[in-house]
Amino acid sequence: MKPNQKINRRQFIGLSGAGILSLLAVNNSSANAKESANDEFLFLEAEGFDDRGGWELDQQSMDQMGSPYLLAHGLGVAVEDAVTKVKLPSAGAYRVWVRTKDWVAPWKAPGAPGKFQVKVDGVALKETFGTKSATWHWHDGGMVEMGKEATINLHDLTGFEGRCEAILLCKDGDFKPSNDVAKLKVFRRKLLGLPDKASDGGSYDLVVVGGGLAGMGAAISGARQGLSVALIQDRPVLGGNGSSEVRVWPEGYTLQEPYPRIGEIVEEMLPGIEKATAKKKWFTTMNGTASSNFSDQRKTDLIKSEPNITLFINHRSMETFTEDDTITSIVIESTETAEQKSIRGKFFADCTGDAKIGFQAGADYEHEFSSKNPVMGSSNLFNVMDAAEEKDVLACECKDKSSLMSQYEKGDYAQPFPRCPWALDLSKKPFPGRLKKKAKNKISDLKKFANMWYWESGFDKDQVEDIELIRDHNFRAMYGAWDTLKNVDGLYENLRLGWVAFIAGKRESRRLLGDVKLDAKHFTEGVQWEDIAFPCTWSIDLHVPEKKFQKGFEGEEFISRANHGKYEGTHEPSENNHHKRLYWGPYRCLYSRNIKNLFMAGRNISVSKTGLGPVRVMKTCGMMGEVVGKAAALCIREKTSPRGVYKDHLDKLHTLMRKPGAERVS
Repeated sequence: MKPNQKINRRQFIGLSGAGILSLLAVNNSSANAKESANDEFLFLEAEGFDDRGGWELDQQSMDQMGSPYLLAHGLGVAVEDAVTKVKLPSAGAYRVWVRTKDWVAPWKAPGAPGKFQVKVDGVALKETFGTKSATWHWHDGGMVEMGKEATINLHDLTGFEGRCEAILLCKDGDFKPSNDVAKLKVFRRKLLGLPDKASDGGSYDLVVVGGGLAGMGAAISGARQGLSVALIQDRPVLGGNGSSEVRVWPEGYTLQEPYPRIGEIVEEMLPGIEKATAKKKWFTTMNGTASSNFSDQRKTDLIKSEPNITLFINHRSMETFTEDDTITSIVIESTETAEQKSIRGKFFADCTGDAKIGFQAGADYEHEFSSKNPVMGSSNLFNVMDAAEEKDVLACECKDKSSLMSQYEKGDYAQPFPRCPWALDLSKKPFPGRLKKKAKNKISDLKKFANMWYWESGFDKDQVEDIELIRDHNFRAMYGAWDTLKNVDGLYENLRLGWVAFIAGKRESRRLLGDVKLDAKHFTEGVQWEDIAFPCTWSIDLHVPEKKFQKGFEGEEFISRANHGKYEGTHEPSENNHHKRLYWGPYRCLYSRNIKNLFMAGRNISVSKTGLGPVRVMKTCGMMGEVVGKAAALCIREKTSPRGVYKDHLDKLHTLMRKPGAERVS
């Protein structure tokens, strides 16, 4: 198969007597699993629809579900239908099963906001989906008469995060599909005709998993040192938290003495926009601003300009294989076609943020979370726009832009927002940006509401396994607050939600352990290292639930505060606080202490919970990646390990760190 050839994933037709349907049976030993004259079926992956319409592809919970799904992320405006044309084994009556969930059911909230219909040849099934069960399940849509060909639509009803993973149509009306992820995985691969063994994706000097700034820094740095590099990214864009999908503004200072060349690659990735140039009525931050500010294309063009980098976009790492405490290969899977590839490497860099590769390889790690020992949570940034402002309307990224422009041309600026009884009830609660009762409708107060990092949750949750639940809680908080401002307080008649991230911006999860575990005490006590590698210029910035917004939401907090500790104050280094704010972290934080060929860069490096505070900002993470790329090159040249670079070649690493970031070694 050619490297870029896509598998037709739109329709999987099961013919009578094929027996494949039994793989998905609830109980393989029951009559439900036996072949019959009525075992004809059609299986549709939602992500494989011909036209996804306004639905978004969400891969965040792919490890838990076995597949990505489609999300109707319309901010309260129903999104355009996802549409596909199918051919069935034969005409007749089919039972329709839809794999979905009621996403607010974990909180026993009323209203089922994720409602959608399935239409067959333009006619909606009687059943409404997204209305049952707090977990992913097969929702029975009843029997429907179908011809040999049909058009199937996913028809969103609300714009409030409806979701669909797959559709199964069975001639056998008594068949019940299993929710077992292992069964679903086997079933899918058999239908796709894919082999159990992944195809050959190539062998590389350095395999970098994670396409955020840390991963990009490692890939570019290694490639320019002459290494063959594979870069794996599970989203359609690069940049991670610093992409247009998440929109956290990259922070941290680059180009610091005594190695002022470190950070030059990071600066190549990022647009030359200063915060001071961002002038809007209601924000003072670059977080959550227009997608153009995050320059996705700039990042992609930079990676593609490097001949030594092979980019695997829209591919998620699924398995990691080791021998003698050494990673030999990983298996990656396309989020669009399910095709799997085996990627071999001499060295690997875990830049996933969640330490996924190291975790799967058996690397030593830490990951603690509880109400008594909270982690920093995840955010879903959002912004608002004014429908009475022509510039805002023209720049709108909302799903119904054409309708909005038509309204503007007619002078109809009012932007009503539906009540959200399923969201957090904030009608009698304070939250950032909510005005006092007697205050007037001040646009300026939105600077405390929109574009803000502190809308954050999941402090006592597993940021890997529970990320869908955490993201959904962020949605409930944001929608509940906007409902309150618009419908309870009667404010902002012409304003609407302009953009909301559906990909969670994570801060903390697993951290891999190296030969040094960096702690906040090292910063505050000024501990110096011989193997300095990356400059840290951020404070010991640790997020915890904000107490003044906690009452009534204990265990479900949604606003954080930054506890800067001894580093509280400005983030900018100066002559007065330079010795406190510029701190060089050690190289020994950037490789695993027990997996021999594993590097790491980003927020999953070897730090304690408190040590994570000053290292986790994106420019700092990107510079870690730059050093990892150079260290990997030394490993290849000197036939050594990441630890061996420290023990025997530290002077050579520091020499490379003095070289220009743009320098290429042939």
